[in-house]
Amino acid sequence: MMGGVTAPIPAGAESLRRLVDEYRVRCLWFLREGYYPETTEDAVRVLEAIQRYGDVEAFRRAGALKRWLSASSSETSASS
Repeated sequence: MMGGVTAPIPAGAESLRRLVDEYRVRCLWFLREGYYPETTEDAVRVLEAIQRYGDVEAFRRAGALKRWLSASSSETSASS
């Protein structure tokens, strides 16, 4: 996060939406129905909840997406 601005989720985040849908009932019961994160910060928070409340596969997949988000946001920062 730079200067109070939160980065939007990079294009190509369909995997994130699929994971949220797959683990919504089991891990994200506290979020409103139909919620999808719109910023990188929100996405990381959601992925951490999936890792915390999900199974081993959820932990692995959420971790991979967190790494992808981190790399994508670093590329955006470097090019601005």
